[in-house]
Amino acid sequence: MKPSAELLRSYARLAIQTGVNLQKGQSLIINSPIEGAEFVHYLVEEAYLAGGENIQVEWGDEIVARLRYEKEPMHVLESFPDWRVQKMNEHVENGGAVLSVYAQNPELLKGIDPKRPAAASKAAGEALEKYRSYMMNDRVQWSIVSIPTEGWVKKVFPDLDVEAGVAKLWDEIFKIVRVDGGDPIAAWKEHNETLRKAREVLNKKQYQKLVYKAPGTDLEIELIENHIWHGGSAVAETGAEFNPNIPTEEVFTMPYRDGVNGTVRSTKPLNYHGNLIHNFSLTFKDGKVVDFEAEEGYETLEQLLNTDEGSRFLGEVALVPHTSPVSQSNVIFYNTLFDENASCHLALGEAYPTNVEGGSKMSKDELKAAGVNTSINHEDFMIGSAELDIDGVTKDGKVEPIFRKGNWAIDLG
Repeated sequence: MKPSAELLRSYARLAIQTGVNLQKGQSLIINSPIEGAEFVHYLVEEAYLAGGENIQVEWGDEIVARLRYEKEPMHVLESFPDWRVQKMNEHVENGGAVLSVYAQNPELLKGIDPKRPAAASKAAGEALEKYRSYMMNDRVQWSIVSIPTEGWVKKVFPDLDVEAGVAKLWDEIFKIVRVDGGDPIAAWKEHNETLRKAREVLNKKQYQKLVYKAPGTDLEIELIENHIWHGGSAVAETGAEFNPNIPTEEVFTMPYRDGVNGTVRSTKPLNYHGNLIHNFSLTFKDGKVVDFEAEEGYETLEQLLNTDEGSRFLGEVALVPHTSPVSQSNVIFYNTLFDENASCHLALGEAYPTNVEGGSKMSKDELKAAGVNTSINHEDFMIGSAELDIDGVTKDGKVEPIFRKGNWAIDLG
């Protein structure tokens, strides 16, 4: 049974008003799979009701995407059209917001040579460097939400028929994004305030490094000097407050590029461009991945790590309690937007410049000199569990518990 129009409209309103917080007269690009057409209709209507102008929809189709990776000549995959670069750059340069509906089939590209999607991803990443920088620096509002699609549902609930699986996934999404209550926008204001308190406590601590211990994990991560913890809502250059991710349960900051040592093991599968990477571990020395293993998806992981120099270094460290609503659902979503909010995680690749004092105004060379990682990738992978302990080490060497058995052990006020 499909959700009611009331619930769909409430979710769309949340995405427009709390997600991107579209302003009067502001333009918007919505990226969505064609399966999301009904939901996108609500998004567009809510965007106009919010006073938005020039609302555009960029549609994607998974069958076409798979055919492209199967049939397209490699030289085409290794290129990215100039007209698309111009369009996307002009949109953000003119202050436009971006809303993405992310609902990929986790096994869309199963059986495809990983080198092919990797080549296309690299071409797009290099061509859209300016466009991505607007997002990474919060220069414009942007947000990501998800909806059930058939391919995704079949992976999450393989024992249910598609109709029942879609209904169940909608129920899980509505609960996790706080749409099933009375006033989701008010609920998100309260939730953002909770995350704000957590990040303020950590910002005052200014830990020198974090130490992770769990089965298969023994890792030390130095934090960059003058790091800033973020989480929940962000503020764009215009002053508009927005939520980049719905859902979100994390607070996150920036590691020092060359200061990661030890081994970390994943606790959830990673969906990378339609291929799954299962049960993998990464070993770091002086910040760089020097060894890795994977029970499934080894070649895909190898392609990710070899995309560019920065793909072997970390760009983000994020803390999420095991008691988060996503974790308590006991569902593996095979969707990073959801799974990363069930678990502490790290990200390979690009760091958010906003996670270090003055970072959004630094040049590339200045960021690198400060120890900030740069890459065309930013891939979150999950490492949290009920067995994870994390300690914070202060600048004077004092060791303080931050997480015990997967949950907060520090007073968040």
